[in-house]
Amino acid sequence: MNYLWGGMILVGILYGALTGNLEAVTEAALESAREAVNLCVVMAGVMALWVGIMKIAEKSGLIGQITRKMGPFLNFLFPRIPENHPCRQYIASNIIANILGLGWAATPAGLKAMEELENLEEDRRRGVLPGPAREKGWASNEMCIFLIINVSSLQLIPVSVIAYRSQYGSPSPAAIVGPALAATAISTVAALAFCKWKDRR
Repeated sequence: MNYLWGGMILVGILYGALTGNLEAVTEAALESAREAVNLCVVMAGVMALWVGIMKIAEKSGLIGQITRKMGPFLNFLFPRIPENHPCRQYIASNIIANILGLGWAATPAGLKAMEELENLEEDRRRGVLPGPAREKGWASNEMCIFLIINVSSLQLIPVSVIAYRSQYGSPSPAAIVGPALAATAISTVAALAFCKWKDRR
């Protein structure tokens, strides 16, 4: 990606120089830098609000209650994870944040969930927990399913996209909610079906 973006920038500068439009290239670069800073400020405010709400929900015990309510769903997705294993709450937090469209807020919980899933595999390798274990350095079925759920990412409220659309003057920033819900629902169902099929094989 670095080479791709670097190449595009270089081609743009060379084309501007050869066609006598180097001044326009400079103006566009400065304008883009200004827009980038404005967008970062808007996104920082939106994400601070939602990350704060998620933190309050976690401290108040709401995330723990939702995790328990999600028990049957988590058991379906991850039947080999013990009921009281800490990775279940991290997985639930990550899924909730993704459903709310908070990809940035979902990342810390996702990383912690992966760490706990690796600890789970280590316990299986040492015989502390029952069940087959993958060799060190290989992803377990649970890790693969969790990763695919993150990639498909069902979203009820695509906060980031709504913020982008609002920043760039869309007359109806929230109009994306319906299409985004349909697209992510289809991708999530397809991802889960594929995961369960591969898991059974």
